[in-house]
Amino acid sequence: MKTPRTGGRRGRVSRRTGTIEKRFDKAWRRWVNPYTPVKQFSDDEIEAIHNAALRILRDIGVKVLCDEARALYTRAGMTAVDEIVRFDPETTIELVRLAPAEVTLHGRGDDREVVVGGANVGVCTTGGTPNFSDIKNGRAPGTLKSLDNFCRVSQSFDVIHMIGPFVEPQDIPTNIRHLEMMKSVVTLTEKVPFVYFRGTEAVADCHEMLRIAHGLGPEEFVNKPVCYSVANSNSPLMLDLLMCRGIIDSAQAGQLMILTPFTLSGAMAPVTLPGALAQQHAEAIAGIALSQIVRPGAPVCYGSFTSNVDMKSGAPAFGTPEYVKAAFASGQLARHLNLPMRSSGVTGSNAPDAQAAYEMEMSLWGALMGGANILLHGAGWLEGGLTASAEKFIMDIEMLQMFAELFKPVEVNEETLGIAAIADVGHGGHFFGTRHTLERFETAFYSPLLSDWSNFENYTERGSVDATMRAYSIFYDTANAHEPPPMDQDRLEELEDFVSRRTREGGANIER
Repeated sequence: MKTPRTGGRRGRVSRRTGTIEKRFDKAWRRWVNPYTPVKQFSDDEIEAIHNAALRILRDIGVKVLCDEARALYTRAGMTAVDEIVRFDPETTIELVRLAPAEVTLHGRGDDREVVVGGANVGVCTTGGTPNFSDIKNGRAPGTLKSLDNFCRVSQSFDVIHMIGPFVEPQDIPTNIRHLEMMKSVVTLTEKVPFVYFRGTEAVADCHEMLRIAHGLGPEEFVNKPVCYSVANSNSPLMLDLLMCRGIIDSAQAGQLMILTPFTLSGAMAPVTLPGALAQQHAEAIAGIALSQIVRPGAPVCYGSFTSNVDMKSGAPAFGTPEYVKAAFASGQLARHLNLPMRSSGVTGSNAPDAQAAYEMEMSLWGALMGGANILLHGAGWLEGGLTASAEKFIMDIEMLQMFAELFKPVEVNEETLGIAAIADVGHGGHFFGTRHTLERFETAFYSPLLSDWSNFENYTERGSVDATMRAYSIFYDTANAHEPPPMDQDRLEELEDFVSRRTREGGANIER
């Protein structure tokens, strides 16, 4: 297997020497989207969807399956009858307006901050999948080994800014799984990690591990966002116990919470796009308001995941035209609330094939051109989120690197206009040997990680290795070349001691 041309800490393979060059690309670590977000709807139409969401909250309400959350809502001026909370529109929007428009998340390593808001974009890996697959070993339940390999590969690419939970290590008991997952993420990477809402004890354990890894005191931790979490409302119109507890816990800890309704149009939301978006907006507002009741100014993000289902089978569909339109509109709705927006890179394909590529590309265009500030599931998602794929991860890295290049500014000056070079070449010549070209040819264009631009004869001579097989090789070569980022020895020992102690104590109760 040949050495991969990575775009992260180890850089790209030198075409002249074949060695791995160190490379740091600030534009890849700091995505700033230079394009005006696409608008799906007019301002009046967005206002109509917003007002419909407030009517839903006022007249229908949200079922809240957490006594503490209902008590917090009622103390803030809402009304609760049994488990249904109805919201006063004016009070609710006043609460949402307390949330910051921009948040900085701090990675463990130098220059690993992720700014969430404005034109900034943070890219995350896939997460939450029960299975792992590669083309040689097939699909199998996730293991700690597969999680570790994803961590190693993610650390190597600058276009990955945030670490997701990747794959569930089902060889680890659920009561201590969060401990082992977080230990892998904070020791094998230095990027901003994810914390599952799996009960107050598990969240507290993860927060404590992050506090140790960053070397922060308790008060410093609360005032320095170093992780993010997702609260999914149970669409339609319900917040369950664990999600309510997670919203409360993250707000109290000062860490970022992304409120994401799972509004599949035609199944858990109306079949019409405006209706699905109105429900999404209502559910997002309800969860975000709870965080601001707990701690005014707590960092939050407006989450969007509206897509459609296959009306023949009921299966979720991703990367569809409807998904793209919903992503564009969700960006508008988030900006209407002056909040950052989360979107996703997703596909319904069951294999790392052409369908996976074109659906992912459609998802990326919808998310990034819709103004997403956090791109979840940016690399590795397969099978509607049931599998994390090694090959799909590398395919997605290629696409993300191309978007990173697309977002780079282009300088227009006397040198880049190249008039002197045009004059030198004159009429009917070529530019291959000009000084203008020779001074720039190594960095003038994007150099692909995965694509093979050789002619058919050379491709055949090298064994006709297709993109999927090349992606397999790049994934494992990169994992094998991984070097753990440094961590202070005292912190590492404290982290190990904490995990050992909590394991002896039985871990966490993940049901409350």
